[in-house]
Amino acid sequence: MAKSVLKQAKRKRSAPYYVNMVILSLITLIMLLPFYDVIILSFANVGALGRAKVYLLPISFDLTPYKVLFSSNAIFKGFLVTALVVVLGTAFCMLITVSAAYSLSKKTLPFRRTFMILIIITMFFGGGLIPYYLTIKSLGMINNLLVLIVPAGINTMYLIIVKNYFQTIPASLEESAKVDGANDIFILLRIIIPISMPMMATFILFYAVDRWNDWWYAFIFISSPSLRPLQIVLKDALSNLDNITSPIGRTMAQKNNAYNAQSVRMAMVVITTVPILVVYPFLQKYFTKGIMLGSIKG
Repeated sequence: MAKSVLKQAKRKRSAPYYVNMVILSLITLIMLLPFYDVIILSFANVGALGRAKVYLLPISFDLTPYKVLFSSNAIFKGFLVTALVVVLGTAFCMLITVSAAYSLSKKTLPFRRTFMILIIITMFFGGGLIPYYLTIKSLGMINNLLVLIVPAGINTMYLIIVKNYFQTIPASLEESAKVDGANDIFILLRIIIPISMPMMATFILFYAVDRWNDWWYAFIFISSPSLRPLQIVLKDALSNLDNITSPIGRTMAQKNNAYNAQSVRMAMVVITTVPILVVYPFLQKYFTKGIMLGSIKG
């Protein structure tokens, strides 16, 4: 039965279907080529780069750029800071987002529409950089890891999607729990969150990626070298790779610069990209389901 259905589906495929497949394949190839180029350049040695031999096929495999990077303490410190920010920041973001979304999903919440209007306004208007900086300074979060966690604690779009998803959950579930004496916190923790795991996993990953890639808050508010996240270390290294005053530039000078700076730059891109790419395949199956569930009802 299944084979016959599959054969019928194959017969119904017309020319536009194959044209779309070709176009999408070309688009995918165009998107993947830059990443592939970065990878093969990161493993290229000085000789191959000097002869301009690195194109589509890798002709060298040199781990020296990676050895240079991992011989610098700045990379390890950046990894540790970023890992801490990702873990704590994601937990804080999910706590605030889920709590606010669950409250706003209740029609009995006083001033619910007013709160939603005020939240939506933040998507289009901001107070400006100088007032924002003065606010952060008055809170004592300059050169403090909290500045990488607290100010970015909520994403308005994520909040709205989670709220919409909570509104699709049948009210009978909560009513039956309240009959048994459960309060709102118990219902949220023991009923709502367990049945919302696809949505929760999706936004955990979204927030984790946001925290991993974030560099703006650190660039503006962090000046201490020991508190710089990996993205700032990467930015500084890309700008000052040949400068001996920078940690990685000093390491290159000590090793007599026996490799090309371009390979080191590409190796840095690979190092900072691979960890988050490894996580994606494990949660990919939750993406479509989580987003669509939050889009059913406004």
